[in-house]
Amino acid sequence: MKRGETGRYEVTTTAGEPVRAFIPNSLPPVPPLVLEGSVQQTLERALLALGRLDSLSTLLPDTGFFLYAYVRKEAVLSSQIEGTQSSLSDLLLFELEESPGVPIDDVVEVSNYVAAMEHGLKRLRGGFPLSTRLIREIHGILLARGRGSEKAPGQFRHTQNWIGGSRPGNAVFVPPPPQAVEQCMSDLEHFLHAKDDHIPLVIRTALAHVQFETIHPFLDGNGRVGRLLMTFLLCQGQVMREPLLYLSLFLKQNRAEYYRLLDGVRKEGDWESWIEFFLEGVLQTAQNAVSTAQRLAALFQADRTRIKEKGRAAGSALRVHDVIKERPVTSLQGISRRAALSFPAASAGMALLEDEGIVRELTGKKRNRLFGYSRYLAILAEGTEAP
Repeated sequence: MKRGETGRYEVTTTAGEPVRAFIPNSLPPVPPLVLEGSVQQTLERALLALGRLDSLSTLLPDTGFFLYAYVRKEAVLSSQIEGTQSSLSDLLLFELEESPGVPIDDVVEVSNYVAAMEHGLKRLRGGFPLSTRLIREIHGILLARGRGSEKAPGQFRHTQNWIGGSRPGNAVFVPPPPQAVEQCMSDLEHFLHAKDDHIPLVIRTALAHVQFETIHPFLDGNGRVGRLLMTFLLCQGQVMREPLLYLSLFLKQNRAEYYRLLDGVRKEGDWESWIEFFLEGVLQTAQNAVSTAQRLAALFQADRTRIKEKGRAAGSALRVHDVIKERPVTSLQGISRRAALSFPAASAGMALLEDEGIVRELTGKKRNRLFGYSRYLAILAEGTEAP
């Protein structure tokens, strides 16, 4: 449904020229959403896929290792949308305090994203509400180090920003003026916790994402915070017990359509087209995550079978395999510590895995060597290749 513009304009002066800043109407949309036909069908399919994703624990007895790597994959993808060049392997090496072959600011930015996500999830699990205060905390961690650290981390902006164009006057979109940001975000927080509008949580997440991106409350990092907000909403609402749904790959692959639909909401009030696109992203992303988990489960089982065939030599190798499942890039020292093996036993176990082609040495050094679980990393890295 096309409702017309979903906000009003306020003329303000920025960088010496007048601009029309857009102030969105508060949510929910008026007139109400029309969830029928293909939108309703896609909603039902998306909810079914989310249910399958949430039951991953039946497929993977320990989802911890999957979460560890999957969260990092999302961090890489979300940051790539903003132009970073870091890969998943770069991030895993950085976390081991090794220097990756990319600009340090890029990999620090991705590492910040992981820290921001983990902080937000910990706060929500501790009963802290998803609020403007928590959103500011998340932003503060996201921009704590590296690029953007001088752009008021954790603070709503006090100056006008704009999207696209070389200056405010030729911008593609100009968000609300700074004096309107606090009220816009307060209205959004109220909508996040509304109980009387009968809007399904997945739809609420779709609406909230657009509203946040339209407000653009920070000087930098808005896109990444907006994508984190989706995960936090779904986890807080217990649609998922674990943070396993991330739409960054879908948005990266459909970037032009994503921006077109955001514009369609603002200019025409066409929420339904955006919602159907968002639900299709949820559906595809959930299906892909389940498929990835199934492939990993099959890989782990096949590799364990190969190791067991080595007879007496298999004991320490199986314990090494358990650890490298949890940390697909690691050192022998890390293996020894986490598997409670002596260094010689860890080395012997790793040598067996290397002979079998399960792991690959990454440094080419004789000392302080690092090993990667090759096929596991290849499956996880699909779609994250640096642009």
